Amino acid sequence: MREEIFGPVLHIATFASGEISKVIEDINICGFGLTFGVHSRIDDRVQGFIDKLKVGNIYVNRNQVGAVVGSQPFGGEGLSGTGPKAGGPQYLKRLTNPAKEYFEDEDGPLAEFKDIQQGIDRLDQPSATALSVESLPGPTGESNQLSELARGKVLCLGPTLKAANLQKQCAKSAGCTALRIANGGDIDGQIAVETLQGLSGFDAVMYWGNETFAREMRVALAERPGPLLPLIANADASRLIIERHVCIDTTASGGNAELLVSVS
Repeated sequence: MREEIFGPVLHIATFASGEISKVIEDINICGFGLTFGVHSRIDDRVQGFIDKLKVGNIYVNRNQVGAVVGSQPFGGEGLSGTGPKAGGPQYLKRLTNPAKEYFEDEDGPLAEFKDIQQGIDRLDQPSATALSVESLPGPTGESNQLSELARGKVLCLGPTLKAANLQKQCAKSAGCTALRIANGGDIDGQIAVETLQGLSGFDAVMYWGNETFAREMRVALAERPGPLLPLIANADASRLIIERHVCIDTTASGGNAELLVSVS
């Protein structure tokens, strides 16, 4: 599958049990991360999917129809969305219009592409461990857990060093790692809009300067292949958080026995 298809389409692909790690890797590489469903009696195998998949909603031993407000916040990641989850704790705040941070742009030399890319590559990868895990209410026999994880590597574009420093603090508070590109920053100088389209390995951009330049950067980010990347114009650390939800039918006692017997 090379694109996200809202069917109904029944797509069947077989694989050996020893190839599950490769299957998970292939799913993540495709870039889409809306929902995933698994039926299994083996708890360790289920936990392996939960821990490794970059998917917004995972359903275990049940169907993939949910999205109950307050119980099953819904939304994807990568090419399937940037957050927040509809019906989740961050959703209402995103419908408001927070005050934007603003700093006057500074003149300075354009930073070299190779220097920026090397700076990104040198950044530590944020921990894959959840920053928080919250149990959400649901009907008897159903477990709902919402986890928050760091979005990843953040480009802090200032435009001033003071702004870039504040952006780095915001990124670190969300568990992310950050690269400051500003006069006197980790990478000395300013970034060119077209440079954003060639860079790789970053997950978000923070910029608190000229709105015209910010609009050009949003266009450049939107035209990039791969995951959708946000441009963040305020100090809201929740924009640097990824939400993942897992819903488990705990009454299935290890899976839908009738289904498992029929295919064994």
